[in-house]
Amino acid sequence: MIGAPAVGLIGVFILLLMLASGVPIGVALGLVGFGGLAVMLGLEPALIKSGVILFDTLSRYELGVLPLFLLMAHLCFAANASRDFFDAAASMVGHRRGGLALAAVGACAAFGSISGSSLATAATVGLVALPEMRQRGYSSALSTGAVAAGGTLGQMVPPSGALIVFGIVAEQSIGRLFIAAIVPAITQLLLYCLVIVLLCRVNPSIAPATQRSSWKQRRSALLKVSDLGLLVLLVIGGIALGWFTPPEAASVGVLGALLLCARRRRLNAQTLRHALGETLATSGMIYLVVIGALIFSVFISLSGLPARITTALLQLGSNHIATLMFMALVLLLLGSLLDGLALMLLTTPLLLPVIHELGLSAIWFGIFLVRAMEIGFVHQPIGLNLYVIQSIAGDVPMGHIFKGVLPFLASDFLHLLLLILFPALVLALPKALGL
Repeated sequence: MIGAPAVGLIGVFILLLMLASGVPIGVALGLVGFGGLAVMLGLEPALIKSGVILFDTLSRYELGVLPLFLLMAHLCFAANASRDFFDAAASMVGHRRGGLALAAVGACAAFGSISGSSLATAATVGLVALPEMRQRGYSSALSTGAVAAGGTLGQMVPPSGALIVFGIVAEQSIGRLFIAAIVPAITQLLLYCLVIVLLCRVNPSIAPATQRSSWKQRRSALLKVSDLGLLVLLVIGGIALGWFTPPEAASVGVLGALLLCARRRRLNAQTLRHALGETLATSGMIYLVVIGALIFSVFISLSGLPARITTALLQLGSNHIATLMFMALVLLLLGSLLDGLALMLLTTPLLLPVIHELGLSAIWFGIFLVRAMEIGFVHQPIGLNLYVIQSIAGDVPMGHIFKGVLPFLASDFLHLLLLILFPALVLALPKALGL
């Protein structure tokens, strides 16, 4: 009989083949996990175990946070949030060289706080920002690269769908993950801004200076996003200060988004129907992915493969940094072949035991993993954000977009290294707040 770790390894290869052939990730994870359990335990125990996971997952209180935050995001889409965030940022820094690129990255960070999706952030901000930058004579490489990279902030800025999924799969506090993501999100934003400033210093012609907005125009633009900003502060601040649990904060966010849409006279039957439909469709897809991932995780844990991987990685030496650097390299290589969610759900059950054995925080690992996953959104050959930007930019060749994102990709690698060398970037804020 084949050894249990070998069954787990075969399952991983089958999963990779299924993903490469286009099988939906949730279906692939569930089928491989169920098949592995059937091989190791028998058909009837596999059915019982999978059924228990299904009902246990669907009945979990904290899973309700996902559709609520998605509904909040779709209601904010209807309120024209992306245009308002970009206009506010552009009014403050748009007159400087590279100012509109800085505004686009800032708008991505702000919009990511209500979107939670890299692709949605890149697409919605790109629709607003790219025509503005083209009209003002910006280099196509800089403009597309800034928006593609800035879009990845959607996964890091809380509330993040990726962090919610990780919290459920890894059984970690979603509130702690949200708070832990704040400092890494800010440092990621600052590094992107630094890249833009340096590029404009080296070659000023790629981002011409434009006319300065008056203080009256700035006040008007900032007032337009004040309600959105207060909503985000209420939701994230409420979690940080212990006023709400994440599901309660999401409920407050939905109520606030409804009031916001009504205040802006954008709340009608069609808007509400569209927001609810999109929320149900996305939630159903993610629930399928989460259930499949949990079944796969049980199979992988039962096979003993994570223990073998832990032993092999620890044999690299007692240097935790070397082990984490090797782990980061593996994640980046896999991220160039798999989409972000697939990368997270495949590697979490394999690598989390290594993190525990090293005595590191699972909260830190969640942020580290999401950060590595984000890089895959702007990394060839998958690079989904790059293709989203190309579909928006129209006549900009993919080569220009990839060239434009390379400096931002370099800053991503630096940021990942900083998270490895200085775990306090992730853990200090939750610790200071007593979470």
